[in-house]
Amino acid sequence: MRGGARDDCGGMTRTPLDRVLDTSLIVAPVIYLIADVLYATRGWDDPAAAVCHVLGAIGYTVVLLRLVTLGSGYLAAVLLVAGAVGAAGNVAYGFNTIHVSLGDTDLVDATGVASLIKPLGLFFPLTLLLGAVVLRGIGPSWVAPVVAVAGLVWPVAHIANLGWLAVVVNVALVAGFGAVAVARQPVTTGTGWLLTGRPRRGRPVPGGR
Repeated sequence: MRGGARDDCGGMTRTPLDRVLDTSLIVAPVIYLIADVLYATRGWDDPAAAVCHVLGAIGYTVVLLRLVTLGSGYLAAVLLVAGAVGAAGNVAYGFNTIHVSLGDTDLVDATGVASLIKPLGLFFPLTLLLGAVVLRGIGPSWVAPVVAVAGLVWPVAHIANLGWLAVVVNVALVAGFGAVAVARQPVTTGTGWLLTGRPRRGRPVPGGR
């Protein structure tokens, strides 16, 4: 499933949905980077960081939808399910931090049903790994490896509370997903549209050369 619809000239036009999904590739990683910068500088129970965490996690849910629409077949189906679980876990960790900042019980250290948060959270880096597979051939060639490495290092940084490493991981994701967003911007040419860095052939646009 590839974003965009053909216009009357045989080129590609971007729908409002495409714009929202592509914008999420920039907005979500930046918000999450802010969250981890705050965590790294203020501590892992900082309420402002937790708020950014929740907002960034919501943004990454939209990124998930973008990745699913860029994928196809079983990969897209598995990514959708894993991503939905990972989104729930990611948001849950953000709200858990808000609870901890208010003096409530930390679910990460609790037992019983509270331990559900742990496996859910691990599905988010799995989402990044699956997303990296989807991104092969989309945008610059370095994007997929960078997102894959970020997915592998993500749990190391956050489980071990390594703030500096978490920031590095998020910088990599900002660069990777940002490059995809830029590559997906349509460019008007004399023969139609260029989308995702690939030429779309069609009848000449009126006024084109």
